[in-house]
This record gives sequence, C-alpha cells and structure tokens, in this order.
Amino acid sequence: MPDGRPDPEALLASLREQEATAKRAKLKIFLGASAGVGKTYAMLVEAHERRRAGADVVVGLVETHGRRETQALLEGLELLPRRSDAHRGVTLTEFDLDAALARRPALLLLDELAHTNAPGSRHRRRWQDVQELLEAGIDVATTLNVQHVESLVDVVAQITGVTVRETVPDSILDRADEIEVVDLPPDDLLQRLREGKVYVPQQAERAAEGFFRKGNLIALRELALRQTAQRVDAQMESYRRAAGIAEPWAVRERLLVCLGDGAQGLRLVRAARRMAAALKAEWIVAHVETPAELRDSRGKRDALVDVMGLAEELGAEAVMLTGLRAADEILAFARARHVSRLVLGKPGRPRWQEWLGGSLVSEVLRRSGGLDVHVLAGEDEQDAREPVAVPTAPAAPRWRGYAGVAPVVAACSLLASFAHGRIDLSNIVMIYLLGVVVVAMAFGRGPAILASLVSVALFDFWFVPPHLTFAVSDTQYLITFVVMLVVAATIGTLTARMREQTIAARTRERRTAALYQLSRELSARRTREGLLDSAVTHIRDVFGARAAILRPDAAGRLAVAAGDRELLDSGAHEMGVAQWALDHGQPAGHGTPTLPASHALHLPLVVASGTIGVLSVRGEDMRRFADPEQRQLLQTFANQAAVALERAELAERAERSRVETEAERARNALLSSVSHDLRTPLAVITGAATGLRDAAHSMSEETRAEMADTIATEAQRLNRLVGELLDMTRLEAGALTLRREWHSLLDVVGGTLVRLERSVPGRRVTLDAPPDLPLVPLDDVLMGQAVHNLVENALQACAPEGHVAVALRVAGDALEIEVCDDGPGLAPGEAERVFDKFYRGGAGRDRRGAGLGLTICRGIVEAHGGRIVAGNRDGGGARFLLRLPLPEAAPEVDRTLDAEDPVERERT
Repeated sequence: MPDGRPDPEALLASLREQEATAKRAKLKIFLGASAGVGKTYAMLVEAHERRRAGADVVVGLVETHGRRETQALLEGLELLPRRSDAHRGVTLTEFDLDAALARRPALLLLDELAHTNAPGSRHRRRWQDVQELLEAGIDVATTLNVQHVESLVDVVAQITGVTVRETVPDSILDRADEIEVVDLPPDDLLQRLREGKVYVPQQAERAAEGFFRKGNLIALRELALRQTAQRVDAQMESYRRAAGIAEPWAVRERLLVCLGDGAQGLRLVRAARRMAAALKAEWIVAHVETPAELRDSRGKRDALVDVMGLAEELGAEAVMLTGLRAADEILAFARARHVSRLVLGKPGRPRWQEWLGGSLVSEVLRRSGGLDVHVLAGEDEQDAREPVAVPTAPAAPRWRGYAGVAPVVAACSLLASFAHGRIDLSNIVMIYLLGVVVVAMAFGRGPAILASLVSVALFDFWFVPPHLTFAVSDTQYLITFVVMLVVAATIGTLTARMREQTIAARTRERRTAALYQLSRELSARRTREGLLDSAVTHIRDVFGARAAILRPDAAGRLAVAAGDRELLDSGAHEMGVAQWALDHGQPAGHGTPTLPASHALHLPLVVASGTIGVLSVRGEDMRRFADPEQRQLLQTFANQAAVALERAELAERAERSRVETEAERARNALLSSVSHDLRTPLAVITGAATGLRDAAHSMSEETRAEMADTIATEAQRLNRLVGELLDMTRLEAGALTLRREWHSLLDVVGGTLVRLERSVPGRRVTLDAPPDLPLVPLDDVLMGQAVHNLVENALQACAPEGHVAVALRVAGDALEIEVCDDGPGLAPGEAERVFDKFYRGGAGRDRRGAGLGLTICRGIVEAHGGRIVAGNRDGGGARFLLRLPLPEAAPEVDRTLDAEDPVERERT
C-alpha cells in the first residue's frame, strides 16, 4: 500500500493459503541430478527418523537395485505387499494403490515418481497414484531425477542426446510442500558407478560411455540446483508476503533500468548491460508511460521503441508501465520484482524545469530505501543508434493550440465588456478563469498558461482604471493580478492534467475492452479453426488491418490456417519472412530490425512448448504498429491467440488420450466378458470330441449321437458369439452398410420366427399383425437379426413354459414392432442399461451370452433411422418397442394372397 502498511486483501489471501496448506496432505520430493546420488537412501534415512518420532511410516514401493546399504535401511520398516499383474506372459509387480489407501499410513514412501505403471493399472503413471494418495490425506515421500521434469526434457535431450520418455508435470513439483536436493559431485558419482553401487558392472560400463559422461553429470547437477533455487526463491517470496515485508531482499542481483525518453536511453541501456554482465545479474528495462507523454511527437515515441528493441536484443526483459507518476510506478515495480539496483540516466533538463515539474532522479533517490541507485550519464544526439526505417506522419503543429488561445480570450473579453458596469470586477475575473478552463480542456497545459497571462493583461487593460492602459492607479490591483494569474495557471494546469488522465484512462479502457472481448470470444471456441477465425477477425476489426495466422506442417513449413490468404500471396518473400519468425521465435518484417523491407509485420506465436505459428499483419498505414502502445497491444493479442491455440491442442490431445483410455478399457472389458464365454463352448467341444476319439468303440449309438449334438450345439453357440463380436466391431467402426430394398415387415419377422423355432423348439411365440402392412425400405438380413436378438432375449427372460408375444402395427408415421414377455421384467433404472455393451441383466435373467445382442439390435435399428426403447408391461414382464419411419410413398402390395384378418400365427 502507498503508506507502507500491508494490503489487507493480500494478508487475507495469505492466511487462506496457509490454512489450506496446513490441512492438505504433505508431499516431499527428494530431487537428484541422476541415478545413484543417494535419493532413495536419504528418503529411507528420514523415514527411520520419522518412525522413531512416533509416525506411522509404511514403504509402498522402494527399488533397491541390488544396493546392500539401501536394502539394509528397509529393515525395521513396514513394507506394503506388491500387486502382481500378468502382461504378455510376464508377471509384473507394481505398487498396490488400493492396499495403500486401505492401510492409510501417516507417511508412505514411494520410489521413482516418474515410473510408468504396468498395463491394466488404474493410473498410467506413478505420479497419478501419488495425486490420489494426497487427495486421500496420506503424506507421501518420493524420489525424482531432474531429467524427468517435463519442462526440462528438451534441455536434457540437447545436453545428453537422450530423449526422456517418462516425465512428471511441473505442476507436481509446484504442489510439493518440500523439495530436498540430494547432491553428489560428478567424480564421486563416477567412482560409485565403477564400484558397481549404481548399476551392475555390464550396465555401469555402458552408462559411463553414454549418459554418465562427466560433462553430462555437471550440467544435470546445475539443472537440479537451479530447480531447487527457483523453489527456494518462491518460498522466500511467499514468506515475505505472509510477513507483510515490502522491502526487497537482495539475495541475488537484479537490475532495473529506468528509461526516460528514447533519445537519452541508448548509452544507458548499453552501460546497464555491461553492469549486469559484470554482476551476472538479471536485468529489466522499464519505461513509465504517463498521461503527459501522450503529447510527445512521433519521433520521440519511435526512438523509445528503438531503445526497447535494443534492450531485448541485449538480453533484457523490456516492460512498459503506465501510471500518473513515474517514480511511484518504478519503485512499486522494483519492490514487486525484488530488484536490488536501480539504474537511471542523469537528468538533461534545465534546473528550473526540475524545480517546477519535479525530478525523477531526486524523487527515486529520496524514496529508494534499501535499494542501490546508480545514476549514469545519458548520451548526446550524435551517439544515437540508427533507427529502423519506418515512415512517420508529420506531427500535428503545436502552434495550433496556442493560436486557439486568441479567439477564446477575445470571446471572454467581449462577454466581460457587455457585463462591465452591471457586475463587479471580481465576477469579470471569473469570466476570464472560465476561458482558461476551456483552453486547458481543449488545447492542454501550455496554451492554458498563455491564456492565463493574456487574460491578466486584458483585464488590466480594459477594466482596471485607468482604462486602455497597463498602468495601475491602485496598488491593491497588483494583488488581484497576482492571485488571478496564480489561480488561472493552477486551474489550467489541473484541468489539462485531468484531460490527459481522461485520455489515458480512455486509452486503457479501449485496450482492456479489446482484450476482454478477444478473451471472451476465444474462451467460447472449442475447435482450432474457430479459435483462429475469431482471433483473425478481432485483430482485423481492432487494428483495421489484414491479418492471417500461419501454422507449420509436419515438415515445419508454414501454411495459412486462417485469415487473408492474399496477404502472403504476393510472392515467396513474405512467406520467407514469416518462416524466419517461426524458426527464430522473434518478430520480423516491417518496423523490426529483421527484414524491415517487408510489407507486413510477422509475430511468432510463442507458448511454453515453443513457437506454434505466426501472426502476419498488414495495414494501409503500417506506422501505427511503430507506436509502443499499439505494438504492445498487438503482441498481447498474439499471445492470447497462442495460449488459446495451445489450450485447444491440449484439449484435443487430452480427448485423444481419453478415447485411447476408453478403448483400452473397452478391450479389457471385452476380454474379461468374453473370455469365459469363449472358453466354455470350446471346453465342451474339446471334451466331447476327445471322448468320441478315445472311447467311441465303448459308447452306445445313443451316447455318440448325444455327444455329436453337443458338439454341434456348442459350435453354433460359439459361432453366434463370434458373429456378435464381429457385428459389434462393424457397428463401432462405422463400417455397417445397409442394403435397403422394399420388403414386407411381416415376411421378415415371420421368416425370423421360423428359423428361431428350429433352435428353440417347444417355446411359445405368437405373432399378431394386420394383413395390409405397407412395404418399407430396409436390409432384411440385418433387420431379421435385430428381431432374432429381441425375441431370443425375451425367451431367455421368461420361464420355459412362458409366452413371448410379437406384434406389428402402423402407428402414425412409423411402423412398430413390439416384443413382450411374461418374465420378471426390468429392474428400476435397467431400461436404458440393457442396451449397454456386455450387460447381461439383473437377477432372475438368463446370463448366457456376451451381453451384445441388444446393443447390436439398437445399432441396426438406429442405422435404419429408427429407435428402440425398453420398459415393463402393466401385467408384468418386459416390453421392447422398435419404431421404423415410414416413407412418404411406397409400392403397392399384392393382396391376392389368402390371409386371415388379422393374421395370427402361433407356434408351440
């Protein structure tokens, strides 16, 4: 806060964070540069200390890799039994997550956080097991090598030449309550490797020649230490926030270079770069954009862009700040970013201007507190860096504002002349003050001060005796003049400042509204194409320019994914500039130091994983993109589009992973559900065939016939099961092809019942249908199979002496097939589940079969454009209703056949 007190909102948020942290389970990660540094050993040592302190410690899984000292530390600790899984003929042992959740220890040890679990496990990766344990309230201690951190995979691959496949998201490290780095010098680690304490001798020899080269170990060690240092820095920042400490702690050097105008900043930036290199410090270059700078000329703003570009080229972080007072913003930003040194340029203004307008250097020095402040010499104009060639529009002449003073003051004088003699001189002064306010609002501070001087002079000349002269007869008017001048100048200055602040606020409001609108549109889109189209449309409307977003193909070559394709059709040059921006991750084209002769500006779309595309913009007036504010706004738009695009790609990737997981789950369910049904008929067939082969001479004719019938029956059952599996595969793959022809549904259903009668003799099935059913276009083979599955399901649901009724009728614009049984009916909530794959019904129903018949039936009916529903009859039993849409026109049916009305066929 401005008065130095801690922000109440920040304190409340900190207290809430501390409370949430205190309640949640704790995660501790033992981080090392590579295998063999002693992570598992350190974890077990701490486990023994916690156990001696009375904690309930259980070893979920620890890999000793044959190390005797590690194995010895397991003694005295409770070990959780491992789970065994068979995979492709090999038995794999894995961590038993369910056993750990049931045991619920206070602390669970789980080695190798990046490990990939065996197929069939609940989670694919061990870190997902850890997440579930933490959610269950169990503290976890685990180990991790730095090369498995997701964000460091590319760096590790560049150093070692090895691409790590098993990774842990950075969010897991962010979730960790404590990270302890286990460090070992490379020479000591190589000695342990030679002594066989890391790998067995054959593996150790190969490792020493590859991954375990000394240079690799040094680089990985630095990565581990840096990762831990970042964590410690975050903990320090959290503590400072919680303690309400506003002053930065200079635990490491960080420079902040404060830019004034661009003409004096080049030498300042170069000097700061040398200072940062000598201190091996991070450095930031910042400029505060105040309302007064809105009056600056185009040349000054272009010079500022040039200096900020130089700072980025030299490795600085360039930041544009906005505020009313530059010193306030600079000091607040310095404290927020833990800056240790401030670098400012020596003021080049005359001393009298500093007295009137204040000095940034003086104010920062007075309020810097514990910050070191360095004031460096600026540069003269001859040292200026050659700016990027960008044509600029001529600035609006400043004399217009001063010229506007004359008519305003003249109007005030005329009004005062008309009122003279009717009102007091003090009220005439008010008229002139009103004119000063008008000038300040319309033209700014300088013209307002001029209007104040002219108003005092005219007031003296016209209205103070003696008239028409500047002489003053009464000295008391001198006080009036001085007060009038001071009041007029003050009012003019304040009004002009208010005008500048209004313009700045309106500019920020427009920028915020544009960003909000873009964010809202991007968040509403779910596909990449929709995201890209929205981003391009919004950029075109806001900036009044043609825009296109380019995406790389598999070979890394750019192609237009959305927007104006003609923007890059002018030749290979523009596409080449865009390709350079993609390859180097830096802006290129018009108004940049790279390929400035281009007609378009190309900005890379950069995300955490790299550059994923390029935004190309070309307008009628490219000068607007040289403005720092406009360039920053365009860059923000590009960043928003890049993040939204990355989010869409991650969502698609997650959806693919979900589909793959569901497919894997379906395959497992298929094997689980079908394996028994496949083995049962095969076992019966094998047993009967073996009996016939080995003892046929001692069997009676009746026994041999019975066994042959058994083989035939089970073979048919097996054939039907395999057929259902194939049909289900065709349905799910969308490979089901209908051969529609005009058929009588009565013939299709009747033929199906005749064939079914042969396989289930003695069962009572009735068919009720009118003789004048219209013809319908359908695939008679597939529809017959659907009816067969429905009737067979109904027969399985009822007793052997039960009755199944099939009815056909026309209902409105549909043809209905109703199949009812007198069995126990469907349980509550089962009406929809009966159509699920592998569902075999509740208690009291025949559970033979794979549970695919009704699923296939629904697939066939829906492929015909119909629908099927299940329910219970009023009198008991289940009822399945199949509806097929009737065509508008159907061929005439030959009614010459003799038929009963209604037709009723009963088979017993």
